[in-house]
Amino acid sequence: SVLSKLSELLFIEVVRYYTENLPADAKGWLAALVEPRISRALQLLHGRPEQPWTLDSLARESGSSKTVLVNLFRDHLDTAPMAYLNNWRMQLASRLLVESRSNIANIAVKVGYESEAAFSRRFKHCTGESPGAWRVMQSA
Repeated sequence: SVLSKLSELLFIEVVRYYTENLPADAKGWLAALVEPRISRALQLLHGRPEQPWTLDSLARESGSSKTVLVNLFRDHLDTAPMAYLNNWRMQLASRLLVESRSNIANIAVKVGYESEAAFSRRFKHCTGESPGAWRVMQSA
């Protein structure tokens, strides 16, 4: 137990040291987390994926302009904020489809879609399978 906790602490210290010593032009997830506006936007998207986010509302709540936020996301994460949100929602939905017994309509709402049809279209576009078919394939 003590050894496990020590390894966790060591890992945290290594990540902290790494992020504190990142070069100014660093890219990637850890570099994005160090940038306050991206970090805030990521906290919002991960904390409230079901919210009907727009670029305007995300920029406003993260203390940035739309243009700056888009540029920061592209520079650090190679994606746009709304594309990031869509990918995050699909990851959450994929997990919920496998780990829960919730119906597809409830999962759609939990990940930010107002209708099951809109969610199903987006899920199929991203995965090539309908949510129901994907759920069956994953549990087989």
